[in-house]
Amino acid sequence: MQPETDNHIILQPMRTIVHLDLDSFFVSAERLRNPKLNGKPVIIGGMSDRGVVASCSYEARTYGVHSAMPMRMARQLCKDAFFIRGDMETYSKYSDIVTDIIAERAPVYEKASIDEHYLDLTGMDRFFGCLQWSKELRQTIIKETGLPISFGLSVNKTVSKIATGEAKPNGGLQIEAPVVQPFLNPLPISKIPGVGQKTYKLLTSMGVERIETLKEIPPFMMQNVLGKAGIELWKKANGIDNSPVIRFSERKSISAETTFDHDTADMRYLEELIVHMVEKLAFELRQKQKLTGNISVKIKYSDFDTHTIQKHITYTSFDHILINEAKELLHRLYTRRMMIRLIGIKLSRLITGAQQLNLFENTPEQISLYMAMDKIRHKFGSHVIRRAAGIKWNSI
Repeated sequence: MQPETDNHIILQPMRTIVHLDLDSFFVSAERLRNPKLNGKPVIIGGMSDRGVVASCSYEARTYGVHSAMPMRMARQLCKDAFFIRGDMETYSKYSDIVTDIIAERAPVYEKASIDEHYLDLTGMDRFFGCLQWSKELRQTIIKETGLPISFGLSVNKTVSKIATGEAKPNGGLQIEAPVVQPFLNPLPISKIPGVGQKTYKLLTSMGVERIETLKEIPPFMMQNVLGKAGIELWKKANGIDNSPVIRFSERKSISAETTFDHDTADMRYLEELIVHMVEKLAFELRQKQKLTGNISVKIKYSDFDTHTIQKHITYTSFDHILINEAKELLHRLYTRRMMIRLIGIKLSRLITGAQQLNLFENTPEQISLYMAMDKIRHKFGSHVIRRAAGIKWNSI
């Protein structure tokens, strides 16, 4: 099989992309609430020894603490740190404020996660200096929220994101087209988005530690070692990334609803159906690497009167969290004690991201369980593993 990069020539459009990343976001939000934390080592995550670190301050990182580390190890490394469970409702609120500021000013933006945004500024140089515009946007965010934020400005999403990492903490960096490769070459391969621990260990075992070395490997060899992902890494090492900035409003929600053959007022029956619908939607979120920040429940009574209730929630894609929220909304919504002919669930305010945000509340074992269950569902179908409460709805 011949890769698409045989001649090492890939044309990419000239674009201007800025990547914005809130610095140590959870920690910064906590410092806004408690200024006594400024300058101190702060670690946020699950409070039990089985919990993991969700975020930590730069001061804590000097002790070797990092995200996803077991909390027990973090306590051993940095005994004098302030340990905080975290408040996702507060973090989500600050995230939305930053998004609103960006939405008012940017022509095209993508909310990549709770603390990251990509903006496509292509063509704006005819009217504004993109670097100056980005600096002013950063200062506006800092002034209106008090949150430190860094940015990278370059020709595509990959280089911009790497540039942001080099600009941290609380800075900005532009990498223009002629200097993209000199900028990338000396950096470690771990700086490339998408290089996980397993890939990093494999490549370093082959003697590939710097981006410059990776870019010189023939692409067919990268394909032989890592498949299609190897070609994508080779492109990134060569500063190539044609992926678009996806408008945040491109897909705002996913939903499911059921109209009954016979109207019902059986609450247990309705709850079982909600469990089934939420399980399917949450699995879809995880498959698409999405998180939801809003859930709504809709019911249509037998007289066709329709009512909807919604709730802003902390970003998640976990069934057990969404099921509890959906059940609560159903009980708040169903007040007429009349027969129901339709029920629906909608998950909205979708953002791209892995389920890192529930590290305050969920053990690594629980996250691993979800991953294992989803792997089985992906291979054999979403119906093969179900909660007992929703199992009778497999055919829907």
